[in-house]
Amino acid sequence: MCGIVGYIGMQPASEILLAGLEKLEYRGYDSAGIATVNDHQVHCVRAKGKLHNLRRKLDGEENPAQVGIGHTRWATHGKPEEYNAHPHMDVSGRIAVVQNGIIENYRELRADLQAKGHLFKSDTDTEVIPHLIAECLKVPEPAAPATVTSSPFLEAVRQAVNRLQGAFAIAVIHADYPDELIVARQQAPLSIGFGQGEFFCASDTPALIPHTRAVLTLDNGEMGKLTPLGVELYNFEGDRLKRSPRTLTWNPIVVEKQGFKHFMLKEIYEQPGVVRVCLEAYTNSTWEAGQGTPPVDLDLDLSLYQDLEHIQILACGTSWHAALVGKYLLEQLAGIPTMVQYASEFRYAPAPLMANTLVVGVTQSGETADTLAALAMEQDRRADLEPQFRPRLLGITNRPESSLGNLVDNIIDTHAGIEIGVAATKTFVAQVMAFYALALDLSYRRQTLPEARIEEILSGLRQLPGQIELVLESQERYIEELAHEFGETQDFIFLGRGINFPIALEGALKLKEISYIHAEGYPAGEMKHGPIALLDAKVPVVAIAMPGSVYDKVLSNAQEAKARDARLIGVTPMDEKEAEETFDDLLPVPVVEELLSPILAVIPLQLLAYHIAARRGLDVDQPRNLAKSVTVE
Repeated sequence: MCGIVGYIGMQPASEILLAGLEKLEYRGYDSAGIATVNDHQVHCVRAKGKLHNLRRKLDGEENPAQVGIGHTRWATHGKPEEYNAHPHMDVSGRIAVVQNGIIENYRELRADLQAKGHLFKSDTDTEVIPHLIAECLKVPEPAAPATVTSSPFLEAVRQAVNRLQGAFAIAVIHADYPDELIVARQQAPLSIGFGQGEFFCASDTPALIPHTRAVLTLDNGEMGKLTPLGVELYNFEGDRLKRSPRTLTWNPIVVEKQGFKHFMLKEIYEQPGVVRVCLEAYTNSTWEAGQGTPPVDLDLDLSLYQDLEHIQILACGTSWHAALVGKYLLEQLAGIPTMVQYASEFRYAPAPLMANTLVVGVTQSGETADTLAALAMEQDRRADLEPQFRPRLLGITNRPESSLGNLVDNIIDTHAGIEIGVAATKTFVAQVMAFYALALDLSYRRQTLPEARIEEILSGLRQLPGQIELVLESQERYIEELAHEFGETQDFIFLGRGINFPIALEGALKLKEISYIHAEGYPAGEMKHGPIALLDAKVPVVAIAMPGSVYDKVLSNAQEAKARDARLIGVTPMDEKEAEETFDDLLPVPVVEELLSPILAVIPLQLLAYHIAARRGLDVDQPRNLAKSVTVE
């Protein structure tokens, strides 16, 4: 959830750390701080609130230090106050630590350290780490030969991390070791960037790419010593490791706004390109029915599909909504019974084991703690069973190099590119595209659809980028004006049926995430079973009514809301006369087959949420209490 950066080299560290934190502020923005080492002293500056408060504190300060660490915080333990901000230090003020994650046994460690005379100044779990490192330096345990030979500081950190329980990534500096920056990872992301005579660390690669394309992502149970001369890697047992960095292909410009007011709006406008890239990556553009080759190539191990009887999808948040669309596609196109479960719930109440089951984990970042833990649990509980019960794991992610990529062998890369806005937009659309590809691949191989029908669906998918562009061109200004009507609105209801019920959920989530308006999504047919009691003239209702099997039903449900004086907003096909008579406001999209409509229907809902929030003067890219990557349970 939090963002970590670190630097060691020949340049002043402070500005590099601040610039890196700006690229990671989407991971948390309750407080921020940096610590540097100069003249064998640690200099630490922290500030409550967003990063500009820290920058204001540092303005005019000359700090030549060439090693340092920084942190932007999403509060887990302790209020978002300056005294809880990172970096945290030991009693002597000579060790500074930043951490992303949760130390689950911090209470026991804290009590033990207090009994030894350590004084604590914060409410956080992180503060035990510098005190524990100081204690390991003072009273070392039996050392591992490789790390103790390299550095007593490295060895003390190694001993300390072996006493920590939980998911964490840390970066540590010490006033007595000014040429060393120590990093360690356990179940939370951390990467090292390789420069010329300088080295970097960060929770996520956007902070690294302005400086280097050579990046090494630490695995769980690994740590590193960074010096101006190079990087040494070790495991937590103290054994020296040999691994090489990979080269990133990202361009630094992708993490800039490029003229848009907010990253979220930029990312909404990137969606036509994302759909095109997905189609190019997944489908054979020249495929025709009857030519004898698969229309979709996901580069998956075909043993995943063998004798497949069930699919189980694990996800959280927006990814869960994409998975619900996926369930519809997999059942209707491929004929495979599919369950979608919240990963956070599945961990503690897993479904009974079923034979020949494909387990799919969906996570934009590839670092979502609950999804990773649920997949790992499923892998463990199936590991030693009969062949038909053995684990078949598939990941769908925007970051194939992530922890998810290390956990499962088969990955569908969603190709959305870096998404900075906390509220997911283009990554949701990319995940839905991945499910279209998976469902079509399975339907072809299982022969559940005629090839002519598959060709028809692919043709419709290829029309989507141009249709999304048409919605953006024709609707954004109108939606911006419509948003003015909801300056005082406190509640919204979103309705959908069939494949568009998940889009109602997603529209409600987007609105509540960034505008702080209470919004709920319901299956339209469920209105009369309770939610209709909420309706009056002050509660707008957004209904997704796309031509198909449930179109008339949704219009009827909308009429029920209209009879209760609710203002009706319809996401409908262009030039649909019956819809024009039903709804007070229309958000029209091009005429499209119902099966393909979710990709188009979600666009005006994203724009509506964006413009309502922007109209209220809210921070669209960094909404309160949220973080982009949920790396804690």
